[in-house]
Amino acid sequence: MNTYKTLRDKHQQEVSNFPMFFAFSNEQFAEGMKGLGLGPDDVDQVYKFGDTGGYYRRSDAAWLREMLDRHEKERKDAIEADSTGDGYIFDMFLFELANHEYGYTWDIASTLEALDLTLEDVEKSRALKNGLEKAKARFKE
Repeated sequence: MNTYKTLRDKHQQEVSNFPMFFAFSNEQFAEGMKGLGLGPDDVDQVYKFGDTGGYYRRSDAAWLREMLDRHEKERKDAIEADSTGDGYIFDMFLFELANHEYGYTWDIASTLEALDLTLEDVEKSRALKNGLEKAKARFKE
């Protein structure tokens, strides 16, 4: 079982269930506002979610922050709990290397960026270094 994918899927499901919408036109915006129980002119009652095109109710801001903070903590805790790099960390790197086409590019930069890690972070941690090396080796088999 891929423990990284299990946690990632759990987090994705929670985000998918969060009441927000994405709009890239006035029509989509009006429809999304309606889905939140708001009128198209109730713009003072929503926040924009960065540059993603996403919107959510201002009244749900604390809920969103708590959820995203908890997700980050759960990911960090899972990394810290894998003292050898053979479990969650290996699964994490294997999944994200594949997701970022490492087998074609042989470049880990986009994988590290997606995981919010630097090469220095990996070099400082025996577990991260081991997990990354084992995952990279899988692509050479």
